[in-house]
Amino acid sequence: MPIHTPRHWLPGAALFSALLLSPLPSVASDDFLTQADMPAPQPSPALDQTLQRLAPDADARVMRLAARALSCADPDAERLAVIDFSLPSTEPRLWVFDLQRQRLLFKELVSHGQGSGNAVAQNFSNVPESHQSSIGLFRTMNSYRGSNGYSLRLEGLEPGVNDLAYERAIVIHGADYVSEDFIEQTGRLGRSHGCPAVRQEVATPLIDSIKEDQYLFTYYPDPEWLASSNFFRCDRDATPLAMH
Repeated sequence: MPIHTPRHWLPGAALFSALLLSPLPSVASDDFLTQADMPAPQPSPALDQTLQRLAPDADARVMRLAARALSCADPDAERLAVIDFSLPSTEPRLWVFDLQRQRLLFKELVSHGQGSGNAVAQNFSNVPESHQSSIGLFRTMNSYRGSNGYSLRLEGLEPGVNDLAYERAIVIHGADYVSEDFIEQTGRLGRSHGCPAVRQEVATPLIDSIKEDQYLFTYYPDPEWLASSNFFRCDRDATPLAMH
């Protein structure tokens, strides 16, 4: 989707910048910046640079976090999808990467949950019936046909953050409220019950490109998550976290 939009600093930019240059200790977010001079595990330079090269209009800091999380989870993953929920729903904020062939497969609009906000998502949850989106790292599961048509199940990999995604039926699916026409009529995309819904026209090929043991990284500058996620501070020599 060839839509180019101006970039802007994200909320919590100071914490975000510190995160990319520092460790992620197991402390409250208020203490996070006090430990910014400690050494930090870094993602593979090749992966970090590849994501930024393939999606030059995406926020480089979000791509660096996605690279770090995937390096912790599964360094040999073939495909990665990234959603930047700090952007409004009127902007393309979903990217799908073929890591083996180093190609950008999709750059798309994507919805957030009704409980997360209107044009801009601000609230996220792991709670059933909250109708809010979840942040963090997910592993993709099987595709199926259900009430929303062709869909993709997701396994949340972060306890207390997104690990109830399967129970909540948080899936990727197509929706008629994800379109430029809907934006023109309402000033925003339609909203889901927490699912990352995409345009109907791309739902099938997009789902097929990342189904079955690939990864989805969804970002929002939540200080507690940024400071505590194990996928930002793993031991690179240990067993990949997603294999546990």
